[in-house]
Amino acid sequence: MSELLDFNISSSIKEKVAKEAANLLYIGVEKEYRQAKLKAAKTLRIHSLPSNLEIAIEFDKIAEENEGADRHKRLIKMRQEALNLMKILRKYNPVLVGSVWRGTIYRDSDIDIIIYCDEPNEILNLLKENKFHALQTEQMMVARQGQTKSSFHIYLKLPTNEKAEIIVRNHEEANQKEKCAIYGDEITGLRIRELEKVLKENSTQRFLPY
Repeated sequence: MSELLDFNISSSIKEKVAKEAANLLYIGVEKEYRQAKLKAAKTLRIHSLPSNLEIAIEFDKIAEENEGADRHKRLIKMRQEALNLMKILRKYNPVLVGSVWRGTIYRDSDIDIIIYCDEPNEILNLLKENKFHALQTEQMMVARQGQTKSSFHIYLKLPTNEKAEIIVRNHEEANQKEKCAIYGDEITGLRIRELEKVLKENSTQRFLPY
């Protein structure tokens, strides 16, 4: 009985930190989960830290409470825009990832698409030909599969004012699996045919490990 009580108290404490961290992320005070949970714990004077998944669940609740039905309408719209963009990038095996794939968008979400190409300028030219204007580009070094790898990021503003991020990776990474740092599952994403099916059969379908 005592052990159960201790567990409930511990869970309640972590839940408080998770809610505070989620709020910090939602209002934009923090951008990274780790920093948000550390700041939340310090503010609440609590040493027990929640998992990223626990924070993500609370974040999702906040977004739903604040954005409601408009959130679902926007998700459908963003998935349709993602599909249009992916069709233009069809040659490069595009995969929709991030919150638009998951179905967990909030007011500041953008469309995240991974493609595979060894020549980023090729992608920039293709986007320009199709009347897309790159707001910014950057080369980033990230840790994946225990290795530091490079990816090229293209940031776009779409005609509807939504934003998109095209992540250009080397061809050799096309079949590599990647674990999600937030949800802990494999990042599978949606390819063109899969996204078409979702939009046809269940346009607000969520892809979460719980």
